[in-house]
Amino acid sequence: MSCHITTAICPGSFDPVTLGHLDIISRASKIFSRIIVAVPVNPDKRYSFTVEERIDMLSKVTKAAGLSNVECDRVEGLLADYAREKGAAVVVKGLRALTDFEYEFQQALTNKKLNPSLETIFLSTSAEHMFLSSSMVKQVAGFGGDISHFVPGCILDTISERLCSRR
Repeated sequence: MSCHITTAICPGSFDPVTLGHLDIISRASKIFSRIIVAVPVNPDKRYSFTVEERIDMLSKVTKAAGLSNVECDRVEGLLADYAREKGAAVVVKGLRALTDFEYEFQQALTNKKLNPSLETIFLSTSAEHMFLSSSMVKQVAGFGGDISHFVPGCILDTISERLCSRR
């Protein structure tokens, strides 16, 4: 049996990037020869960081981790169309809990309907990151808590400066 899939997409809001995100991206980069970390442009959502800032943080984090087969990009429009445009046949999503699965499963089925050649693979998060979410990082930082155990060190100051100054 041979595998012909070389490009996979790891989509997410990454607002901000956490160690859990890095874990999934890193593990996916060992499975596929090319990973595109895709940050959506969604005007209906309110983000703490702009698309450009999130891409910049992701680029710094993946470079610092030595993930040379990872690139970061923005997605405008449907992920299914973006995957077709980039020649990607797989979407990689991280799952923390059963509640994540329900939403991600709906997304996977929608993407499959819009792009029948697109598959979704779920990676369960590592046990040490099961509780970790961008929302939790924002909440802890907003109250002045230490987020150094939750986000990559190379972007800690950037995240802290933005999130701690919001209160």
